[in-house]
Amino acid sequence: MSFIAIDDREFLQFQRFIYDRAGITLSSTKKALVSGRLAKRVRQLQLDSYADYLELLASGQAQAEVQTAIDLLTTNETYFFRESKHFEFLRELCQARAPNSEPMRVWSAACSTGEEPYSIAMVLADLMSRERWEVLSTDISSRVLERARVGHYPMERARDIPADYLKRFCLKGIKGQEGTLLVERALRQRVQFMHANLNEQLPQIGMFDVVFLRNVMIYFSGDTKRQVVSRVVSQLKRGGHLFIGHSESLHDINSDVQQIRPAVYRKP
Repeated sequence: MSFIAIDDREFLQFQRFIYDRAGITLSSTKKALVSGRLAKRVRQLQLDSYADYLELLASGQAQAEVQTAIDLLTTNETYFFRESKHFEFLRELCQARAPNSEPMRVWSAACSTGEEPYSIAMVLADLMSRERWEVLSTDISSRVLERARVGHYPMERARDIPADYLKRFCLKGIKGQEGTLLVERALRQRVQFMHANLNEQLPQIGMFDVVFLRNVMIYFSGDTKRQVVSRVVSQLKRGGHLFIGHSESLHDINSDVQQIRPAVYRKP
């Protein structure tokens, strides 16, 4: 069976599937991406066509397969200390925190393979005592959450990790693991990973001082953006801060937070 192309009707159905399940809008330019990501899975299941795969997803008899399809269709691109200005400001928030305050809770709301929450954790571990911070990391993809929990990455992902953090919080691979790094166990154990779909009612996760919701909204339509941001902001404490991607904006999306610097908002 050749998987060179996917027909327009099948692509339209996959667009509808991922929008209904995750609120993600796939543009017409993503047809080759959909075909490429799903081809191997269709072969593995010994199906004859994308249409057969769509029928399986719609049958209601394969919920695990629905999650697999979501994993394959969601884009996950990240690296350590991405958009470094955010981590500089996070340092300022840590340093300004009162010694007798409650633990700082930070939520990485679309954590992908874990580079973002581990970057957050390095900053918190550097500046605050162990009992004074918590990091929760969520993502819609169970596949990337499994990778995040392991904390094992190619060394090229380490290019933006401060040298002292790289030495303190990461182990350099040797022999068969040369060219990789492993986030050290003590730090990995401080970061909690959980499956969550931002396009649905959130699990009981509590309130947060800081939320990272970065480079996520670009995949959502206008209405979905408003719903997702409202859902996320409802978990932000008064006086808490929301970080979004530098290519994103909350203009006409949410008025419950106020911009205080590029891509950083505060909840009054």
